Amino acid sequence: MIYTCTLNPSIDYIMHVDHFENGGLNRATNAFYYPGGKGINVSRVMNRLGTTTTALGFTGQFTGEFIKNFLDQEGVAHQFIDTEQYTRINVKLKSDVESEINGPGPELSNNHQSQLLNQIEQLTSEDILVVAGSVPSSLPEDFYNRIAAICTEKDISLAADTSGKALKQLIGEKVLLLKPNHHELGQLFDTQIESPEKAAYFAKKLVDQGAQHVIVSMGGNGAVFVDQTHAWFANVPTGSVKNSVGAGDSVVSGFLTAYTNGRTLEEAFKYGVASGSATAFQDDLCEKEDVERLLPEIKVVPIT
Repeated sequence: MIYTCTLNPSIDYIMHVDHFENGGLNRATNAFYYPGGKGINVSRVMNRLGTTTTALGFTGQFTGEFIKNFLDQEGVAHQFIDTEQYTRINVKLKSDVESEINGPGPELSNNHQSQLLNQIEQLTSEDILVVAGSVPSSLPEDFYNRIAAICTEKDISLAADTSGKALKQLIGEKVLLLKPNHHELGQLFDTQIESPEKAAYFAKKLVDQGAQHVIVSMGGNGAVFVDQTHAWFANVPTGSVKNSVGAGDSVVSGFLTAYTNGRTLEEAFKYGVASGSATAFQDDLCEKEDVERLLPEIKVVPIT
């Protein structure tokens, strides 16, 4: 079984305003409500690709109920811990420029932390755990390290899609997959990643320190895959980008879906890139038919 963990879920409230007037009355032409959070996105996309997951994390009050009801309607299993506090709402304004206001998350107690860690301790070596997103300020900074320690002890495969301090602290841990984007990879090594070759060079450093597979997403400039024996570049297909939210999560979803179904690493990489691109071209997350339609446009070539 694949489990995803989202420490700070949200409702993403997306409003489209033709021309936003600061300080004036604005009316949205369209509004959408989705469950937000990187791990939840991974679960939703994997479900659409035909792979069963269980979403873990923290929810509370009527905003948390919205997330659970939404996932129930999509057939995504979940075992969220009730914080008895409101799950945050993130407002995303799409107009001439995009703006975001992210709401505050709940205060997570020692009891909340223990409940989640106890859930993870019940997993087995047959399971994969995907931790995705940042660590809330109310949790210890090394919370992902605590999760990684349990995974190492229990021989649970761990995949991570995070950034900043949380990503830095996972360097050296035994992980199945790390998926930084090129900005996040550059921040890790205090450099700028301007080319696939440079992305592969620094991704190999992560492999040498414990990551089994590393995928570096580079937006419209493609993606890079590195493990102990391969370094590949994949282009991204042409299309109109509507939605950057969830594209990176979809790369993780597509890769793990193909990988756990016995596809080759190259095929899994392509499927991940197709999934990320398909989400970028949609208002919401991708569907399976979107992914498979884009697959023939993606070419994987070695990086020397």
